Amino acid sequence: MSEVNTPAPDVRDGAEPRDFIREIVAADVAAGKNGGAVVTRFPPEPNGYLHIGHAKAICLDFRVANEFGGHCNLRFDDTNPVKEDVEYVDSIKDDVRWLGFEWDDREYYASDYYEQLYGFAVRLIEKGLAYVDSLNADEIRAHRGTLTEPGKESPFRARPIAENLDLFARMRAGEFPDGAHVLRAKIDMRAPNITMRDPVLYRIRHAHHHRTGGTWCIYPMYDFAHPLSDAIEGVTHSFCTLEYVDHRPLYDWIITHCGTPATPRQYEFARLNLNYTIMSKRKLLQLVEQKHVGGWDDPRMPTISGMRRRGYTAEAIREFCTRVGIAKKENIIDIGLLEHCVREDLNRRAPRAMAVLRPLKLVLTNYPEGHSEQLEMVNHPDQPDAGRRRVPFSREIYIERDDFLEDPPKKFFRLAPGREVRLRSAYLVTCTEVVKNAAGELVELRGTYDPATRGGDAPDGRKVKATLHWVSASHAVDAEVRLYERLFTVEDPDGAAAKASAELTTLLNPASLEVVTGGKVEPSLGTPAAGARYQFERLGYFAADRDSRDGMPVFNRTVSLKDGFKSGTP
Repeated sequence: MSEVNTPAPDVRDGAEPRDFIREIVAADVAAGKNGGAVVTRFPPEPNGYLHIGHAKAICLDFRVANEFGGHCNLRFDDTNPVKEDVEYVDSIKDDVRWLGFEWDDREYYASDYYEQLYGFAVRLIEKGLAYVDSLNADEIRAHRGTLTEPGKESPFRARPIAENLDLFARMRAGEFPDGAHVLRAKIDMRAPNITMRDPVLYRIRHAHHHRTGGTWCIYPMYDFAHPLSDAIEGVTHSFCTLEYVDHRPLYDWIITHCGTPATPRQYEFARLNLNYTIMSKRKLLQLVEQKHVGGWDDPRMPTISGMRRRGYTAEAIREFCTRVGIAKKENIIDIGLLEHCVREDLNRRAPRAMAVLRPLKLVLTNYPEGHSEQLEMVNHPDQPDAGRRRVPFSREIYIERDDFLEDPPKKFFRLAPGREVRLRSAYLVTCTEVVKNAAGELVELRGTYDPATRGGDAPDGRKVKATLHWVSASHAVDAEVRLYERLFTVEDPDGAAAKASAELTTLLNPASLEVVTGGKVEPSLGTPAAGARYQFERLGYFAADRDSRDGMPVFNRTVSLKDGFKSGTP
């Protein structure tokens, strides 16, 4: 069986709803600004894996460029060698490609521009707009002031230009230890915007860089490297999330005073916030390092690689980003909307199969011993081209333990003593006996089948109120199934932890993963391809995990069948 490959509806080809970002770009193009060109960039820092929030930014950056006939660069803002790694670079590229976007030959790194960035810094010093400060980090912080109090000028702010140039060159040459000096912009220590109070532009860091090795021991700050990298690449529209609003004046100041070859503009939009999860790479790294999860691609993580492993599709994530939209105001999106998009997509594409997670044996005493037959089942009820498969049926079958009650309540319509039910695409069966062990525990059921009801319907027209999934006991394949729930117990983990002055990890859901080791699946699921997705009848959508091995497939539950999300404005 394979997934249905009919193209999923997508909006990359111009059907994207118009928002304020697109209105700005459209106005710029109409006015002939930048010669009508549109160049965007997706600029991740390679210090962790991408998460669902980055997916929103990726869709915006690449789609806007595509819609206006431009292009989008992939640039790694690799300015902090202590936290960056080639593992993160590779994972980011894999995630962007998996989401369906390409950057062709436009793969850039801020480290490509280190020499140019250094030259821009020298130019600022020569203009008297930057100086080498010898205060330590705590002293700089103390001098910066607060939201209600202005900052104080560093005693080193008045250093002569020649001395600053000499010190900065010696910083580059490696003469000083980490923290001995920094290069700061000379702007205004009384500025209402704290970001503009002589921000640090360069710091000393004797560390191995994943691309430049030990060539450099001074590294530009993100706020310095980012606008200059945009300018060097000819970016016209630089999209950032709202936390960078206060940084925009610095972005513009650097572009203006460095005399760059281009003059990009920064625009801010609301970041993606999901309930029951966190979006901080630092905190996600904490979960990984403290082994609260199995890694960056743990299916409980909000990372793109984790969602991919769980069975989410790129189409569903792109559709989710479309429905969330681009706004100016922060809000929290119900994670149910994401699951709704995944469920919609998988309902269309995932082939059906049968699996029993907690098996209870049912022996059909009037079925011939040693006999079995092959029953035909459709792979997808709404996709005739998906074909059919043959599923074995025999005297002993497994049903779900929860589908039987010895003393059922009034509205329980599944199997019970003396009751007849339908087995999916097989026969009508009736429970005739309950077998227990000496301790009184249920061991197995016995019953009969009606051979005249092959295919699941009675020729005499009698009706039953329940249809059960099943697996032939003699043909079943053992399987491990991993059932996932919310990673956190509260809707706003960050807020709840801060309010209670508690560690974020105290809010982790201890029931976020249940591993079911006694599952049984039909033979067609015995050797699934890693990542293959299925709808297990009546149980939900599942994806084959890479941990599967010969004779023991492993499946991750992607989402349940039940959709509790109420459509409307998120």
